[in-house]
Amino acid sequence: MADAPLAGVRVLVTRPRRQAAELVEAVESAGGEAIRFPVIEIRPREPGQIATDARGLTRPDICVLVSVNAVRYGLDFTGDARLAAIGPATAAAIEARGRTVDIRRGFTSEHLLEAPEMTEVAGKTVRIVRGGEGRELLAKSLERRGAGVEYLSVYERRLPAVEPRDIDALAAALLAGEIAAVVVMSVQSLENLLRLLPESARDTLRGTVLVTPSERVIKVLVKRHRGWRATLARGPQASDMLAGLIAATRSTSGKA
Repeated sequence: MADAPLAGVRVLVTRPRRQAAELVEAVESAGGEAIRFPVIEIRPREPGQIATDARGLTRPDICVLVSVNAVRYGLDFTGDARLAAIGPATAAAIEARGRTVDIRRGFTSEHLLEAPEMTEVAGKTVRIVRGGEGRELLAKSLERRGAGVEYLSVYERRLPAVEPRDIDALAAALLAGEIAAVVVMSVQSLENLLRLLPESARDTLRGTVLVTPSERVIKVLVKRHRGWRATLARGPQASDMLAGLIAATRSTSGKA
């Protein structure tokens, strides 16, 4: 059916539960079946501890919010600084809270660094609001441009506790060839998924189409997991991921 390009396709969605709904709906609206299997759990830090940490930092000129979760748990700790957002979903979350996004570009740190406002930061203080750990590219690039960079950690990304029966069910589905594609949003998601699965299922997973918006995931696959079939989506939005899934599953099934 032309209006159901994913008919009969089962897609493993690994996004955190709270952030998976839009993609799940997109897959199902295209006729596919979305299997929710979150591989990252988001845990906010205690607000009082965040406030204490924020008071110990320099008053920022620019606050970079790296994700929707950074907005959810850290927007209250940005003061009157100019706000920079990584990705349209982050920007939308800021605006939904009644704040203005002053600096935005593309989907990634690399894109944001290309914004004119981020090239002339010498002598300015930039606060990066993020999870407990993350990429250092943004901070190092801004420091080379003369900015003082400080982190404010407002949440943690953890390996979730998953019931053994749920892992067994997913492994059985993979081994039976019942899952056509898997969505992986980040390198940590990929690593956590492989960590959660038994070895036999990991081997089968490598023969399953992987769709990701992250060039870093593609590079990791090329370097560490040769032979894995992967498709790079245009971006992390549900519509972009859906387009990537449709293209990838059509190419592997031989559909026109």
